[in-house]
Amino acid sequence: MSRTFGLPPLADEIETMARGALERLPAEFARHLGDVVLRVEEFASDEVLADLGIDNPFELSGLYEGIALTQRSIEHSGTMPDRIFLYRRALLEEWADRGDVTLEDLVLHVVIHEVGHHFGLSDDDIHALEDAAG
Repeated sequence: MSRTFGLPPLADEIETMARGALERLPAEFARHLGDVVLRVEEFASDEVLADLGIDNPFELSGLYEGIALTQRSIEHSGTMPDRIFLYRRALLEEWADRGDVTLEDLVLHVVIHEVGHHFGLSDDDIHALEDAAG
């Protein structure tokens, strides 16, 4: 579903792309994502931006919020589910600025980066996961 023109994609279209990205993950990763909530919002909240020390909301296109699998223990039972946020306007801005990638590929990149945080992966491991899903 590659878009080259028309109105900017709505949040539900970005979510469809993100769910497609999740389906491309190798099975050993996909089976551990069942409880992760995926949300698409226009921008990160002011509180999130302040917590991260980010002044410009266009600088944050995705965020993992939760406890990485590598850091979990029995003490974490009953906590909020892990969440992956995608920020629609920041994604669209980055896509327009770059001009060298499809929106689907950018969403794939951001989703895999956030999934990598869920698994506690290093940057090199995240790149390898992206190659496997690509």
